[in-house]
Amino acid sequence: MRNPRDARDRFQCSGENGRFGWVLHGLWPEAANPGYPQWCRPAKIVPQPVLRRHMCMTPSAQLLQHEWAKHGTCMSPDPASYFRAAEILFRTVNFPDMKALAAKPQTAGSIRQAFAARNRGIRPEMLAVATDRDGWLTEVRYCLGPRMKPQRCLPFQRGLADKRGVKIRPMPR
Repeated sequence: MRNPRDARDRFQCSGENGRFGWVLHGLWPEAANPGYPQWCRPAKIVPQPVLRRHMCMTPSAQLLQHEWAKHGTCMSPDPASYFRAAEILFRTVNFPDMKALAAKPQTAGSIRQAFAARNRGIRPEMLAVATDRDGWLTEVRYCLGPRMKPQRCLPFQRGLADKRGVKIRPMPR
């Protein structure tokens, strides 16, 4: 859920080209300390068939290549395996009714609760919530541990405090 007025987000968010709704920004290993493993080895160019296959979950070839180079190289020796793992995880997420959430005031805690209620095995403390500087929801992130299993977010990973207000743009389900 990005800002349609920001040039970086225009393709993803434009009314004409596609309100893509929820997209996967990336998948990366979490570290025990602030910071994330990144740029672990030279990155191959992501093959065109792999890019095409994953454009529905991440509608930007540039972002796919970037995420592979920055984080994927720390997780897998080849881009197809990395994006397949990301796709499997992304497809397991059940999204709450964002139109209903947008219709009344929300907090970071209520967003966490809404996602936890729709996803078996997920508890609110396993989710991070982020907004832009104006308070609009930009991201809901699952904290994952070893073997890509959801785990409690570490304090530096959690994002906004539960009571912090969050504004939601209505979007298609």
